Amino acid sequence: MTFRLEGPVLEGTLVRLEPLSPGHAADLTEAVSGDRTTYGFTWVPRPDEIPAYLAGMRQRQETGRLWPYAQIDLATGRAVGATAYWDPRFWPGTERLSAVEVGFTWLAGAAQGTGLNAEAKLLLFTHAFQRWQVAWVDLKTDARNERSRAAIAATGAVFEGVLRNWSQSRAPGEDGRLRDSAMFSIVAADWPATRDRLRARVARKAA
Repeated sequence: MTFRLEGPVLEGTLVRLEPLSPGHAADLTEAVSGDRTTYGFTWVPRPDEIPAYLAGMRQRQETGRLWPYAQIDLATGRAVGATAYWDPRFWPGTERLSAVEVGFTWLAGAAQGTGLNAEAKLLLFTHAFQRWQVAWVDLKTDARNERSRAAIAATGAVFEGVLRNWSQSRAPGEDGRLRDSAMFSIVAADWPATRDRLRARVARKAA
């Protein structure tokens, strides 16, 4: 299999998603220097961890299984968070995508609730369903992360259940522990209604 996951710059009215690079380091350092109380169980690098964070994302990208984006607030032109495509899956015997995950998402506290997350998801889902023509997009989060679960559900993704001990915990102080993961999905049949729902949310925020 020679497929490598990659995506183009994706731009809307509130946010631009551009490939994550060391050039975003200064903005992201500033973005994570503010209030951290909204992060909960979401792992977000601290200011001094940004270089290692970017290097780690680059290493994952080099496997061909991750394509990370910086989230650029179009109102300021500054990077205020990150997101990614992850874990590509294929139709049997082909290099045609059947499914992909959207994850590794975080936003600075000040950027939350502004519509950037909703439009970022709209851009990512649109490319996945309409360009790659996947059958399935999935999202997951720590099962304890009620804020993240609510944000995912608000995109129109369907809750599939909780997988116990599914992945390594990223919560502070839980190094080496496993977490339960709440799993969500959007399938191709859901996409038109999900798209319209997200478009309406973005339009309200952009008004």
